[in-house]
Order: sequence, then structure tokens, then C-alpha cells
Amino acid sequence: MGKVIRIGTRESQLAVWQANLVKDLLEQHGHTSELVFIKSEGDIDLKTPLYEIGVQGIFTKALDIALLNNEIDIAVHSMKDVPTMMAKGIKQAAVLQRASYKDILVPRPGETYTDNNGPSLIATSSIRRKAQWLHRYPNDNIENLRGNVNTRLRKVAESNWDGAIFAAAGLERIGLRPENAVELNWMLPAPAQGAIIVVCRDNDAYCTDACAQFHDADTSLCAGIERDFLRVLLGGCSTPISALAKIEDGHVVFQGNILSRDGKQKKEIIKKMSIKEAPNTGAEAAKELLANGGQAILDSIRNEN
Repeated sequence: MGKVIRIGTRESQLAVWQANLVKDLLEQHGHTSELVFIKSEGDIDLKTPLYEIGVQGIFTKALDIALLNNEIDIAVHSMKDVPTMMAKGIKQAAVLQRASYKDILVPRPGETYTDNNGPSLIATSSIRRKAQWLHRYPNDNIENLRGNVNTRLRKVAESNWDGAIFAAAGLERIGLRPENAVELNWMLPAPAQGAIIVVCRDNDAYCTDACAQFHDADTSLCAGIERDFLRVLLGGCSTPISALAKIEDGHVVFQGNILSRDGKQKKEIIKKMSIKEAPNTGAEAAKELLANGGQAILDSIRNEN
């Protein structure tokens, strides 16, 4: 009988759901596991906007430390929260099949959002969502919204906001997507949004082999392209960068953009490559975008800091 695999997870309902999904997958392949709960810095400070904290890996750092200290064997993360350069000694063990990559707008309970009623008050802590929203609706106002999914939904219900922006996958996974939610089909997601990643120590062959049994290669390819785009642009929580790669008819179609924080400036790129050529698409797209106006936006953002 193999060892009991200790799964590190944050304590939020969504994080625990994701960890239990991995626990079930391990069990399906004959492995015994248990959850170990660890609080992250991002769960402790629920007031400061993420783009003001400006710390990459704010939701993953505590789990990385536990992993390197041999307190857990694997950690489960929303892939969009993981820094593009992982901590030394930690590697990707598996990427699960992607759920919805879309963002949705959640109005107050029982209300319907329409974009033709004049300026709206929208809540989000994401600088990416804020910039894209203001690019489309420059007369709207944005309020900060932090907390786990349940806390944010409660704040929406108690607020005077016209709506708040959530990741569809997060609400759908725990059965909390409201019926009046509106899909923002025009909004490009965060790199790797909707994907779940499992990481382990570099030298842990047992966990590497165990997790390889439920690794999804297509999701890993697409999310990896998006993360390469983010990495080359040197983007973090304070930079409005979006990316999406999809496999269509044997090709990878990639879309990426960068905006100024106020949404007034935007540069975007679309590329289509064969699957064989696709692994370098994200980095190549980022370099092209920088050469065609993206660098000027990036410089202006750095000058604001």
C-alpha cells in the first residue's frame, strides 16, 4: 500500500472543493489522501485591493512553504493564482481539465443588469476586470470587493452596487452561480482562469506519478501558453493583462491584451497556430504586442508605481 498523500489547501469553500476533487481523483486511481488546511496571506487581508498588495503568489506562498517544509505532499491551486515562475523545488504535477474560463456579472438578488441605464457602480478587486470594464464603459465607477466567494456574494446582496464581477468557474463549482448572472463574453479572462493545478516537490516521484494519471494535456497546453504571455509581459496583480488560448480544429487560437489601469489604452493580439507550433505562441505573442504599442502601456503603468 502506498503512502497517504497530504493535500494542502486554503480554507475557503472553493479551495476545499478543488482539493476534494483532487482527493477523489487520487482515490479513483488507488491512492489514499487527506486534506491539510493552511491559511494564506490573501485570506487574512480582506480589505486591500489585490493590485495594491502587488504580491505575486499571495494565495499560494503559504502552501509553497508548507510543501518545501514537508508538511504537505501536494498543493491544489486555482492556476490563475500561481506565479508564472514557481518557487525553487516545486513543480507542476498535473493540470485538471478546464472549466469555464469566463467572467460573469452578478447583480443584486432579484435584479437584472442592463447597460443602457446610465452610469453603473460595479465591484471587483481585479485590476484586469476593472480596466476592461472601464474600456467598455468609461462612465461607470468601480468599487473594491475582496473576500472569498461567499463573502463577496453577501456583500453584493447588501450593497448599492449594480453588480460585481466573478469568475464563472468559481461560482459554478460550488453551486452558487445566481440565476440572474450575466456572462461577459466580451471580457478576456486572466491567464489560466478556470484551470486547477496540482504542484508537488521536484524530487517526489510518488506524487508525480500519482497525479500524472489525471493530467489533462490540452488544458495544460492552453494555460501554459497564456501564462507564457503573462510571464514575458512581466505581469502581476497590478498589471491588466488578459489571455485565452483555445484548441479549434487542430489549431490553437490565442487572444491576448494589455490595458492601462484606467482602461483608456488597449493593445491586443490574435494568433492562430498548429498544435505542433503552439507551445511558443504565448511568448511570441507577448513580444509582438510589446513591439506594437504594448511596451508604452507597460511603461506608463510602471511609472504610476
